[in-house]
Amino acid sequence: MDGCVWQSVHSEAHVAVFGGRGAGGGGAGALGGVRQLVRLACGGLGVDSDTAWSDAHTPAAARAAAGAVLDLAVRTAKGELRNGFAVVRPPGHHAEPNQAMGFCFFNSVAIAARILHTRHRLQRILIVDWDVHHGNGTQQIFYSDPHVLYMSIHRHDDGNFFPGTGAASEAGAGPGLGYTVNVAWCGGTNPPLADAEYLAAFRSVIMPIAKEYDPEIVLVSCGFDAAAGHPAPLGGYQVSAACFAHMTRELQQLAGGRVVLALEGGYDLPAMCDCAQECVRALLGERGAAPALAELARVPHARAQAALRATIAVHAATWRGLKRGADLLAVSALDAAPAVAAARLGRLQTERDAADTCQAMATLSMHQPAHTHHQPSDH
Repeated sequence: MDGCVWQSVHSEAHVAVFGGRGAGGGGAGALGGVRQLVRLACGGLGVDSDTAWSDAHTPAAARAAAGAVLDLAVRTAKGELRNGFAVVRPPGHHAEPNQAMGFCFFNSVAIAARILHTRHRLQRILIVDWDVHHGNGTQQIFYSDPHVLYMSIHRHDDGNFFPGTGAASEAGAGPGLGYTVNVAWCGGTNPPLADAEYLAAFRSVIMPIAKEYDPEIVLVSCGFDAAAGHPAPLGGYQVSAACFAHMTRELQQLAGGRVVLALEGGYDLPAMCDCAQECVRALLGERGAAPALAELARVPHARAQAALRATIAVHAATWRGLKRGADLLAVSALDAAPAVAAARLGRLQTERDAADTCQAMATLSMHQPAHTHHQPSDH
């Protein structure tokens, strides 16, 4: 890919350092403001204490990961593929325009979104980030951009969980105000949040806003580190593979099903395998197991309800659909199901009514008097 692709979201210096010219060389200094590498305890080099670097392998791996996500997104947007899952490493959502961090060098999903807008003329691109860590890089890149709606569900703990960004009050700026939506969980892991809270976030915040936005494609920063099996320092939540699949199916209601998942975080291999398998089954249209009945019947934890209310309070003036969502956050998924189903039926009826009206108008136009002059259609 040409350099303009990488520089669509990253600085020229960042691309030069992390894309091939080399950032290391035995502790070479920073280039153009890019932070210089540090010597790790193991003797190797890294961007920081947990983001290792190898001149021989890292640039190629980072380029390949971003390129795979971009290729999948473009082919899906063009209709060559219905949907897809890019199983890539390194991840990308922490990478900022001029800084690699948190295992991330190039922001793969952000690059894909920017290229879809600038080269393929998509005007409404939705990014949903359910990695347990906030995607600080993605947020920063699109903070003033109304063509990309970025929505993140993450552990925040009042800024005390990595990377510390993503408070509900961070909502975008300028023309992008309202197009950054953060569901910022707080309170640590006692008890750990799980399916009930994530289902509530989807029905009360994510889907109401997403449906109102009406995206042309959905890109998912698909981290699995909120899944059961990750210790508290890496996440500590208990979200099930079935819940990740449910969220995938919900997003498939949007954009004609054009949904692209890109792997972000996730460190417990058995949990990641289970989650990835269930998400792929969802993309293939296969029926999967539902979340556990106990989670479907459980009311979200009070602190999760508070987090959702905080997000709704910030965005209610921008997104009208949140009023209905606010009524569904303090009940279980089972109790919310009739209201969600009724709303879905209402939308279907509205679509049928619109189709009937169009059909009636077409019939009338076919039976107009012969002397009527028909103007060519603008469509």
